[in-house]
Amino acid sequence: METGVIDLASLDGAFDLQSTLESGQSYLWDRPDGRMYERDAAHGGDAWYQTVVPPLDGVSDESAVVRVRQTDGALEWESNLDAVPLLTHLLRLDDDLDAIVSAMPDEPLVRRAYEAYPGMRLVRDPPFGCLVSFICSAQMRVSRIFGMQSRLRETYGERVEFDGETYFAYPTPERLAEATEEELRDLSLGYRAPYVRRTAEMVATGEATPDEARGRDYEDARDFLTTFVGVGDKVADCVLLFSLDYLEAVPLDTWIRSAIEEHYPDCDRGNYADTSRAIRERLGGRYAGYTQTYVFHYLRSGGE
Repeated sequence: METGVIDLASLDGAFDLQSTLESGQSYLWDRPDGRMYERDAAHGGDAWYQTVVPPLDGVSDESAVVRVRQTDGALEWESNLDAVPLLTHLLRLDDDLDAIVSAMPDEPLVRRAYEAYPGMRLVRDPPFGCLVSFICSAQMRVSRIFGMQSRLRETYGERVEFDGETYFAYPTPERLAEATEEELRDLSLGYRAPYVRRTAEMVATGEATPDEARGRDYEDARDFLTTFVGVGDKVADCVLLFSLDYLEAVPLDTWIRSAIEEHYPDCDRGNYADTSRAIRERLGGRYAGYTQTYVFHYLRSGGE
């Protein structure tokens, strides 16, 4: 087992692990204490988090178990390999959060959201797990979305032994494509079951992969992702923002639509594409997705 510490003072801007991993961006991490997504206003905790990371192009050629917690200005980690490149990638430790926050609009709602959750960063999840997670997200509370992903891992994921414990990797597209719709419904996926199965089949056969969205203009990338079964504009925006580095993406979910209605009514243009363009510009353009994530976590946790 390898261990290490990342000095958070070395980062450009603040960092908070709990709000980064428990703000509805990612469902691919877990807490060994069983309290993942137990509290809405997540921020400032020192719990351990863990995940199994698949090989990532340009980051690592190996699968890895990663455990991490935040204590006293540092991230402590444990893994089967050097986890610093993985954590830098997955938790966006390479972002200049000071510059991003400076680029956010100087408006009361945005200021309140950042002041409530300083240091929250976006995640950079593996694309397939992110895609399936958000296909499962429709009409679901974050705790239920997390529960679905946990059941998928435990049922179809590869068992990984590390430091005397058993972990479950996220299922491969090939393994999920082999599952029947009935089996997926038994895991409480409901009407999402055929969407997950067909999308997994598309990726497994090479018909389409979420990585193919990279490098396209933002709206073209969003349109491409909607070719996956069960993926509309909102889910596509989530995958672009939380996996594929499109930091301008603003998923128009219930909370953001509520923010538009109450705080930015001039941005409501009556359809997704035009409203998306207007709210992206209002929330900071290039980094609008960062602003959106602060506002989402703040409003979902009871802020006004």
